[in-house]
Amino acid sequence: MSDACVLGIETSCDETSAAIVRGSETLSNVVSSQVDLHAVYGGVVPEIASRQHLKLIDAVIRQACDQARVQASDLDAIAVTRGPGLPSALLVGVAAARGLAARWKKPLLPIHHMEAHLYSPSLDSQPFVALVVSGGHTMLVRVREFGRHEVLGQTVDDAAGEAFDKAAQLLGLGYPGGPRIEAQARKGNAKAHAFPRPMLDSGDWKFSFSGLKTALRRAVSAAGPLNEKAVADLCASFQTAVTDVLIEKTIRAAKHFGVRRIAISGGVACNGFLRSEFERRCRQEHLEWTFAERQLCTDNAAMIALLAARKLQSGMRPESSWDIEPDWALPAN
Repeated sequence: MSDACVLGIETSCDETSAAIVRGSETLSNVVSSQVDLHAVYGGVVPEIASRQHLKLIDAVIRQACDQARVQASDLDAIAVTRGPGLPSALLVGVAAARGLAARWKKPLLPIHHMEAHLYSPSLDSQPFVALVVSGGHTMLVRVREFGRHEVLGQTVDDAAGEAFDKAAQLLGLGYPGGPRIEAQARKGNAKAHAFPRPMLDSGDWKFSFSGLKTALRRAVSAAGPLNEKAVADLCASFQTAVTDVLIEKTIRAAKHFGVRRIAISGGVACNGFLRSEFERRCRQEHLEWTFAERQLCTDNAAMIALLAARKLQSGMRPESSWDIEPDWALPAN
């Protein structure tokens, strides 16, 4: 099915999102963030997230359809995040999608959240090595062609985005941590602290950031009362350490597998320093690079719908019976 018109629904964590795509074109992508609700707790509270999804889901879907000027009769299918994610949050999106699919008599496609991130920078058939880096996941994936991929390695403890959140909390910067660390780092000296580069030379494609978080805690304790410059230096040094590991392991994987193209996606891929350093290193190594658009980096329904449209084009047929999978591992294909 070419140029399928798909309604996508995403509620895996704390963004309530709906989008309409036609083929590879995004007609609307409505995202209602809950960051302010969870900031006081320093992280996402599942019960609050699910209640907010219930409150917003109908209006968000309606807004996405209105912005795209699409009615039920224009849709070829509905797609929804099946997992991974918070169970209570996933249930809200799946229930809404199932209700609309039954009411409008449309096929319903369950989509893997991380697979949608994986292909958000590219839906063509070129081989590439992908870094998918977010608050809950950090993984390297080898993609031979669209739909054929394997996970090379993942984090063994904290994801990179989670490490940023915990670092920001330790430094009293609040939530979410990534943007706040980045803002402070712009004013700091990245060489002020010689933080470790965990598992950089581990000989595999795995990541670990808990040790780096411990090194930051020790540096904070040794520094005593922190002034603005001290916080900026700690942020710059911490951000550079995380970035160095992500970039070097990704480039090594591309060279090891003889792939000339790298794709970077996930919420942490919004980080401007990470983007500029990736570009610099890829130029040095004569590699091509592709970032997901910033609007597709954080959790959103457009990436869910775009992947579903591509799967329909490739001949995917909806499953007849399925349930949410909160711990759904990215399958090898």
